[in-house]
Amino acid sequence: MDGTAIIYTNNSLQGPSAKTAHGLLRHGKRYRILAVIDEAHAGKDAGSVMDGKPLGIPVFGSLSAYLSSGLERARYCIIGIASAGGRIDPAWIPTLEEAIQAGMSLVNGMHHLLIHQPRLLDLAKEHAVDLIDVRKPKPASELPFWTGDIARVGCPIVPVLGSDCAVGKRTTARFIEAACNDRGIRTEMIYTGQTGWLQGGKYGFIFDSTQNDFVCGALENAILECWEKERPDLILVEGQAALRNPSGPCGTEMLISGRANACLFVHPAGRTHYKGWEHLGLDLPPPEEEIALIRAFGVKTIGVALNTRAYDPVRLSDYRDQLQARLGVPVALPLEEGVKSLVDALETFLQQWNQERATFT
Repeated sequence: MDGTAIIYTNNSLQGPSAKTAHGLLRHGKRYRILAVIDEAHAGKDAGSVMDGKPLGIPVFGSLSAYLSSGLERARYCIIGIASAGGRIDPAWIPTLEEAIQAGMSLVNGMHHLLIHQPRLLDLAKEHAVDLIDVRKPKPASELPFWTGDIARVGCPIVPVLGSDCAVGKRTTARFIEAACNDRGIRTEMIYTGQTGWLQGGKYGFIFDSTQNDFVCGALENAILECWEKERPDLILVEGQAALRNPSGPCGTEMLISGRANACLFVHPAGRTHYKGWEHLGLDLPPPEEEIALIRAFGVKTIGVALNTRAYDPVRLSDYRDQLQARLGVPVALPLEEGVKSLVDALETFLQQWNQERATFT
């Protein structure tokens, strides 16, 4: 663990743009979260705002309110927002400056880097704290190219893909990882985004800050490192964006270069358009179409998880049952009911995979 931290969400704690904060509140090995700074939800419990489940982590309306509360002083202030394009909003700067002046290092998962903000850079030097830019791109000299060595991996590789951004791919993968390990299925997750690193993931890389030529190599390298060091029964891969999201189509790398043996899929019930592009009328494809597209790449989807943020809870069970009947695979509600049905499907798949492997060898 790196130390204690607060999370700054700029009035977004309840919405999908605070998914970095949500990930850190639900799971994390790198930081111990002490508080959230979010004016819109001041005085509440962060978990209650996020999921309706208290976590004992208070929300303060301002950084000064936190500093004067008598609560333990954090070592880090984390920007808990994931905005479109990864831009740092100028409105955040006064709070970030205040955090530095209070002796906190800043942790930033945005594409826009703190080290490119002269005022913050000068203040950090003055107060002897760090500016940690998680998405700072690595030079090509430090990046691997795809080699095909992934064929040496001796366990199934299962990506968790989705039909859009911000649907819960990482969260679902984390839930499944924990549930599999609880059941005795030794499982590791490859993170592919900044929040996975912030959570303390051991194996992975940050997909969208990696030069395009080296994405497939970085993915292969992370999976190989995980296999060689852990020898797990199962490797999950966190998906990014969506196969047909026009602002960032992604997923074929996990299926092809990641040598996927099966797939899990996450769909946002009730969402009709790609997030952020409603004004262009960009319809979100139904899950049947995306699962068929994944199958065209030679990979079978063995289970589906639903993000239910935009769906009527009264109709949710009926929708899940109807979708499950149409798809012929289990459909889970991770936040409401957990991921048992998906772990059951994975366990059955693992048994079949091991049987086929034994027969083949």
